[in-house]
Amino acid sequence: MAPVRFGILGPLEVSGGVPQAAKLRAVLGTLLVRANEVVSVDSLVDELWPDAPPRTATTTLQVYVSHLRKSLRDADPQNGGEVLVTRRPGYLLRVAPEDLDSTAFEELSRLGHQASSEADFATAAEHQRRALALWRGPLLSDIAHGPLMDGAAVRLAETRTTALDERVRAELRLGMHRELVAELHELAAEYPLREEFHTHLMVALYRCGRQAEALRVFALLRQTLVEELGIEPGPRSRRLQRLILEGDRELARPGPAEHLPAGGGARHGEDALPATDPWFTGRADELAVLERLLRCAPETGGDLVAVTGMPGTGKTALAVEAAHRVADAFPGGVRFLDLAGGGRPPGRAAGRDRRALLVVDGVTSEAQIRPLLPLGHVVLLTACRVPAGLPGLRTVLLGPWRPEESHRLARLFEGYGDDRAGDRVEPGTVTAVAELCGWLPLAVRAAAAQLAARPHWTPATLAARLGAEDGRLDALRTGDVDVRARLMTAYEACAAGLQREFRLLSLLPPGRFGARQAAVALDLTGAGALTALEALADARLVEADHDGWRLPELLRLLAAERLALDEAPEAVRAAAHRVCHAYAQDAAEPRRASEPDAPGLARLARTAYDAGLWELTVRLTDGLAGRVQEDAEAEEACYALALDAARRSVDRSAQARMLRALAELASRYRRSEHAQVLLGQALEAAGEAGDQQEAGRALVGLAELLLDGGAAGAAAELLEPALAALSAPGHPRGRYEASRARALVALAQEGPAAARVWFGECLRLAGTLGDPRLQMYARRSLRALDTGAAASAAERGGAGFGAVEIRPGLWRIHRGGPFAGPPPTHGEPCR
Repeated sequence: MAPVRFGILGPLEVSGGVPQAAKLRAVLGTLLVRANEVVSVDSLVDELWPDAPPRTATTTLQVYVSHLRKSLRDADPQNGGEVLVTRRPGYLLRVAPEDLDSTAFEELSRLGHQASSEADFATAAEHQRRALALWRGPLLSDIAHGPLMDGAAVRLAETRTTALDERVRAELRLGMHRELVAELHELAAEYPLREEFHTHLMVALYRCGRQAEALRVFALLRQTLVEELGIEPGPRSRRLQRLILEGDRELARPGPAEHLPAGGGARHGEDALPATDPWFTGRADELAVLERLLRCAPETGGDLVAVTGMPGTGKTALAVEAAHRVADAFPGGVRFLDLAGGGRPPGRAAGRDRRALLVVDGVTSEAQIRPLLPLGHVVLLTACRVPAGLPGLRTVLLGPWRPEESHRLARLFEGYGDDRAGDRVEPGTVTAVAELCGWLPLAVRAAAAQLAARPHWTPATLAARLGAEDGRLDALRTGDVDVRARLMTAYEACAAGLQREFRLLSLLPPGRFGARQAAVALDLTGAGALTALEALADARLVEADHDGWRLPELLRLLAAERLALDEAPEAVRAAAHRVCHAYAQDAAEPRRASEPDAPGLARLARTAYDAGLWELTVRLTDGLAGRVQEDAEAEEACYALALDAARRSVDRSAQARMLRALAELASRYRRSEHAQVLLGQALEAAGEAGDQQEAGRALVGLAELLLDGGAAGAAAELLEPALAALSAPGHPRGRYEASRARALVALAQEGPAAARVWFGECLRLAGTLGDPRLQMYARRSLRALDTGAAASAAERGGAGFGAVEIRPGLWRIHRGGPFAGPPPTHGEPCR
């Protein structure tokens, strides 16, 4: 039986029959718009209920998906059950390219564009005709659109317009001007503000000998633009008008060598430099370097300067800005060549003594630049990769915005808030959004555009949408700006092996990593990993970071997406095991305890858990002991996962450790009753495991709760068996915790002299552990005793408040001195 075929360029079409229910069609349409990509549950909910999703939205969505699966199985009993699959954090609809009209449409359009760039106009016209024949109307015109479909509809409509433009341009090159006149009249009426269709009509009419009608088209275009937008036609339209007025003979001759640039009118070599970007910001250092290199180019020309960097860093905007600033140094003029738009090289500059600057955008190989070298131009080119083998090339590598430039980024959000008083974006929010966007200019602009386009969003809504990693690239897709698609250009330009290495690096925690960690993820030798990293850096998929490497934030998210989509589950699990095992070993060594940081280690624990690596989940979470975490909810979630992993692996000692860690968090946030329950469970688990060390540490935790409640005597009673259980050699950390608690009891019951003995024992044990943080705590406590601060607090009785640092960085404040009365059971964490 033939596979199910889908059509979304117009009303929804399904070869097995279209679902009747509107919501079912909306779910199917959304999944088809993002075919072969995971669409998160949140994105689907936003699409179905953009204003106010019901409480049962997730459950209802599951029902819809179940109905769709049944429909697909009925339409294709053999393979329909494998088309729609669940893939965290949502669903994936598998569709072969030939079975979805939009995929075929975009591929044919791409092939047509490629043929145009290679001057194969007959092939280009044929591909674009076939693409346009698939268009039945606007995207999913019979389905109500949410934000995801809106963005896709704009993108595909723009692709269709581009395909029309390129097909017409190719057919003009082939001398089909008479056949095009009627259609171009329709296109000019359909798109009254698109100058390219008017200029194509002017050329076609001129070549048919209808010069007056061609000039009348220009007059109508100018009238429309002035009345509608208050602007004049662009320079290309005006140049074309001038050529027609002059009766230009070359313009009248169609063919492959015609002198028509992308806009259809200016002479070959007269491509005007675009205006500067009004929202250009930052880049002061890079601009200074570019300006110096261009102004100091040899008087004879021939110099080459490249601006390179990952997609979305603003290479073209920087090059155009620099070119405008140095225009006065080039009496031969400044010209712009867009290779991506099918531009052609200009001729030799007029006079070798008149320097000209040629800005060449979108270079992909040195072969595109070599023909320009004999022309005597100074060339400023933009490229993702540095074109190798070009003599005398100087390179400016453009990375993300620097954090210190964040105060300049607020102007990108200036349009927000005009009609929403009080909701203007604060500098702190701008910085937070920029961080979530990896400081990538294209992504920050896309985020600002999202905020401006959605009146019901606040800055907090934007930050929350970007905060969820599994939906961040979706949130950075608005209109024809698709950050994911731009990043994919660098990924797709790589060989399959390099793509796989890029995907595997996403298993490393965010931030800086070394070749050793990369070798583990890639299953390579150190030398092999360095070779791979250098190749990925050349492809702008990783960044060199001093003596290490870094996966830029949004590229890391893309790599994780592709890992889930393109890598076999068993290969992902094996790689996760390698990475988590290596980091677990590092976390157990104090000298390596600074890498990764606590959030990175918690992320690795989650990776291990998702891969079903229970023992590694526990080991990595054990490594969090003593590390400071600012996000209490994330810390608690991490220990909860590790507790579940310990239960799945039937490790009672590990369960006791995780229960005790959760109890410490509960105690820190003044949830004393909950902490007491958890410690009771920890004590029980330790007893069943025969783990005296963990039993002792659970007793220490219970004693601290009693002491915090003012029951110093009862706390002392619990500490006696705890100290006995923790007295065995080889476990100094447990002994340290017991001694610290005993010192606090001594301070409350006996005074500073007795406490000094136990804090001294803490200092000795901290030295054995080699833990500077614990050593500094013991020294601070002894110093407080020596200065009399703790003594005066202990002796105040019921008067005033006393404060004691009960563990590193954690203070307790009580009326009447240390532990004189019960603390509240709810509230903010004590500091």
